[in-house]
Amino acid sequence: MRAALLTAVKEPLEVVDDVEIEPPRAGEVLVRVSHCGVCHSDLSNVDGTFPPPLPLVLGHEAAGTVEEIGPGVTTVKPGDRVVLTPAPPCGHCPFCLRGQFSICVNSTAVFTSMFNDGSTRLSRGGATVFRGLGVGGFGELVVTQESGAIKIDDDTPLDVACVIGCAVQTGVGAVFNTAKVEPGDTVLVIGLGGVGISIVQGARIAGATRIIVSDPVSERRDSAARFGATDAIDPTNDDVVARTHELTGIGADFAFEAVGRGALGQAAIWATRPGGTAVLVGAGPLEEAVSIDPAVVFMASERRIVGSFLGSSNSPREIPRLLALWRAGLLDLEGMITKRRPITEVNAAFDDLRAARGLRTVLEL
Repeated sequence: MRAALLTAVKEPLEVVDDVEIEPPRAGEVLVRVSHCGVCHSDLSNVDGTFPPPLPLVLGHEAAGTVEEIGPGVTTVKPGDRVVLTPAPPCGHCPFCLRGQFSICVNSTAVFTSMFNDGSTRLSRGGATVFRGLGVGGFGELVVTQESGAIKIDDDTPLDVACVIGCAVQTGVGAVFNTAKVEPGDTVLVIGLGGVGISIVQGARIAGATRIIVSDPVSERRDSAARFGATDAIDPTNDDVVARTHELTGIGADFAFEAVGRGALGQAAIWATRPGGTAVLVGAGPLEEAVSIDPAVVFMASERRIVGSFLGSSNSPREIPRLLALWRAGLLDLEGMITKRRPITEVNAAFDDLRAARGLRTVLEL
């Protein structure tokens, strides 16, 4: 099959046509990918921020059509349209049994780029090729667990649906599932890429009355207003913490950090009110750290700091719910896609991401 292959960090991806993929095993699905969004986590692998195994097929925000099913698969059939998820829940591990589906044992594939048995189902010239971030959506074909391919209606455009797989599921899920924002709450969102804008949309849908956003890119701040932001802060000119307290009176009920930088995580903590919650969503460099004073943050003010992976989502439940919100006109997916490119322009898409141009680029395979 054809795929965009990363063979060395900090080097352009190569579009090759000789990657081999195994047929689906029991409980697995083979999907022909139509479209795949370009996410900052992909860029972190390309630039070596998250050192990846190589060679690697990146891409984890994908949608396509079921090509073949393995024995025992019942929820999809060949010809069905599906959205892929990086964390397919198994339903029976200790985490799934506790309702923590996004940290199912299958989610480790996001970090190892392998199935739990150590295989990848991909090879080239007899050598292993890794399935980046648990999907490998920059390839024409993907093998995933049955719960990793969520059926959608036949009339759903795949170029629109694909952004649900990561950005929207992560951002809206962080609001709905991790933070559980309620009507009347105040929210701060730091970072306005695809995930940050999805957090803004989730906060609006949840009924937050004040949605404050912060990003150094003026175009992104302007875009956020269309998605529901009520106030914007330019962090190059204003102190985010001080301005948030000024706008809310006591600090935000919830502050979401969607970049993955230690300093921004600390800003999110201090921008919350006493008793408020900082939700750390962004995936930053491994060496980034957040420093806190436990006596002040926890004991004296009862602030909370929580992590959020893939929006704490149960993907087979979350993806249909998000599509229902889109069909109801409450969730804007089309507006998030600011560029469409063929897979041959994958490196230009990463250049856009590095320069913070637009919100989401979708690649067509």
